[in-house]
Amino acid sequence: TMGINERPTEAFLARLGQTHGFEPPRQHGHDVIGAIDAMSRGEVDVFFALGGNFAAASPDTAATHAALRRCQLTAHVSTKLNRSHLVHGRRALILPCLGRTEVDQGRHGPQSVSVEDSMSMVHLSCGGVPPASAQLLSEPAIVAGLAQAALPESAWPWQDWAADYDQIRDLIAQTIDGFEDFNARVRQPGGFHLPHPARERQWPTVSGKAGLFVHELPLDSGNDPTLLQLMTVRSHDQYNTTIYGLRDRYRGVQGERRPLFISSSDLQALGLRNGDRVDVVSIWHDGERLAEDFLLVEYAIPPGCVASYFPETNVLVPLDHHAEGARTPASKAIPVKIRRRGSETLPPSAGSQP
Repeated sequence: TMGINERPTEAFLARLGQTHGFEPPRQHGHDVIGAIDAMSRGEVDVFFALGGNFAAASPDTAATHAALRRCQLTAHVSTKLNRSHLVHGRRALILPCLGRTEVDQGRHGPQSVSVEDSMSMVHLSCGGVPPASAQLLSEPAIVAGLAQAALPESAWPWQDWAADYDQIRDLIAQTIDGFEDFNARVRQPGGFHLPHPARERQWPTVSGKAGLFVHELPLDSGNDPTLLQLMTVRSHDQYNTTIYGLRDRYRGVQGERRPLFISSSDLQALGLRNGDRVDVVSIWHDGERLAEDFLLVEYAIPPGCVASYFPETNVLVPLDHHAEGARTPASKAIPVKIRRRGSETLPPSAGSQP
């Protein structure tokens, strides 16, 4: 919604330039797949992350880690430590910042950040816990400080924006459609809904109706009955790469992060049993990738399909196996084989364990 896009529209760029009095660059950036490719070719000097856990969340773990290590500098603005801090370039920085639960003291008192939830509701979030350290800065303050240091002659009031988020929201209101009178509306109880044409049954098409498209998936296993399609899923107590608990109550799994859900018919066909420990190998044109030591869990899943948790299975997702156009990793359709633990040894080039 805020224009965080590696290919922003011309309309957005023009509006941004008009509001802020500058000419935004028109050259496109990188999506995740493109960024990893560019880093692997040595075309990226600096990787700068505003939160997240890129090394763990991205596909093709071995390729992603190797790409990050080619950077001259990797820097992370983070509220807590994660795996990505250990997979870094020649030099590395960790810039700790305030979390949303901590008090963010601004020029006029405690500050609130504006957030958009999965229901398209925009509301304020204000921390109430004393900061872990008096030296902690907010994420906006870190970005503003970097901008001020990099552009010392800039006419933009970076420090004013960091000290008063209402000023940032006023600029958003001038730039982004749907955010008019932002500061007043976001302070209403519960915030406000963003416009969502599909929710309102409004279809901006020539016919005025919704258009549905069906695409075939390249899931041909040929004549190999042992080739399965792996989909990655999240557990109940999980948000992205953050694991809050080990009780996946809807699937009946507890205390286990490496289950492999499989149908009873596939268990029988492969000569395996519920509870066996197996290795999973993805099959791709450039070779095999290995993820070790998964627990087979008999489950009501279509024959020919298996499922397991993200990010533990990211090591199996080939970097060039992605959706056309959107370039989203094809993590719901990974061709794999499973092998009982110790039944076969793969060569060292097969992949790496995350």
